[in-house]
Amino acid sequence: MMLGDLLARLTDETTALETILSAGDLKLLTAAQELAAADGLDLATYVTQAVQRYASEASDEEWVTLMSLLNRSPDPGTTCLQRAFEHALRG
Repeated sequence: MMLGDLLARLTDETTALETILSAGDLKLLTAAQELAAADGLDLATYVTQAVQRYASEASDEEWVTLMSLLNRSPDPGTTCLQRAFEHALRG
């Protein structure tokens, strides 16, 4: 799934949960839920904002890393989502 399609689906908590679960990383899901709650946001809003922050804050080195990962990924949208979460957890 492409990132734009993925973000367009994030309209509610259930869809956000399913999207994150499809990434297969329960640790990221738990962290995202905790960060969303800490910010007083629902999961879908948090995920969308995390991706937007990642897009605006990622270093040139991170973009090169992401492009390399996307070239090998069968699911670029999920790969980008995972990197965005990892970026949010580091921040």
